Amino acid sequence: MNSVQGLLAASVISIQNSCFIYPACQNCFSRLILDSRRFNCLKCGCTGEAKDASYRYRLSLKIADTSDLFDITVFGSCLDPFFGVTAENLQRYIQDFNQLSGETNTESAARALVQAVETCFIGKRFIFGV
Repeated sequence: MNSVQGLLAASVISIQNSCFIYPACQNCFSRLILDSRRFNCLKCGCTGEAKDASYRYRLSLKIADTSDLFDITVFGSCLDPFFGVTAENLQRYIQDFNQLSGETNTESAARALVQAVETCFIGKRFIFGV
């Protein structure tokens, strides 16, 4: 699954989701189920304290080359250079921002992040390993 079969030069048409970071199992990279104190991986059964959960990038894009449209998802640390930090650190910055600002509505931080990601990616051309 990690081997690149080919390269595709394409432009980003749109961002398909607004959730770019997810709590990920360190064993199998599946999304963790979090409650206020614990995390649980439904795929491999890994459990732990919620404060120790790892985070990972997941960016779903609609892209176009000269003749076709594609839906792709980019995972993991290859997105670190675009965000400037690891997913773990970005999640921490978002939590800290929400606490420091006293925002009860966390939608403003989420909207700002979506807008920044759209500005960074939409209309830009990248080479994707597929």
